[in-house]
Amino acid sequence: MKLIDKKLLDETTEKAKLSPRLRMNHNFHESLDDPINRLINAMEPNTYLRPHRHKNPDKNEVFLMLRGSAALFLFDDDGNITEQIILDPKAGVYGGEIPCDVWHTLIVLESGSVVYEIKQGPFAPLSPENMAPWSPAAEEEEETKRFMEKLKSHINK
Repeated sequence: MKLIDKKLLDETTEKAKLSPRLRMNHNFHESLDDPINRLINAMEPNTYLRPHRHKNPDKNEVFLMLRGSAALFLFDDDGNITEQIILDPKAGVYGGEIPCDVWHTLIVLESGSVVYEIKQGPFAPLSPENMAPWSPAAEEEEETKRFMEKLKSHINK
C-alpha cells in the first residue's frame, strides 16, 4: 500500500519550500509510462503554474486538495477567466476535474498546500501548443508576478 499521511505531506512540503519553483511532486505511479499518473504536488504561495491545457494527447486532470488552499482558474481561448473556485477542504470544496481542452492554472493561497493529481498516462511533457500563448513563460519573472497579481485580484469576485 502507498500511504498518504501527514509525514509524507510534511516531507514533500519541506522539499517544495527549498525548491526554486516552490513546488515538489511525489509520484505514486511506478513509471512515466503508467496508464494513470498519480502524484501529490506540494506547492507554496508564489509558485507559478503557467496556464495550460492537456490536448493532443487529450487528458482530463483531477485536483483533490489535501491540505491548504488554492484558487483554480479556467480560461477561454483568449485568456478570459471563465470560472474561478477556491479549493479549500476546510470550506468543503475538495477538488475539481478539468476537461482535456480547457486552459487552467492554480494560484496557491496558503503555505503547506498539497494537491493530489490524477491524469491519464503515459506522461507526456506539455508541448508548446498546450501552453497558453496569452500567459508569460516561467522565465519571465516580472511578467509572471504581474500576471499572478492580476489573477489574485479576481479571487472572490
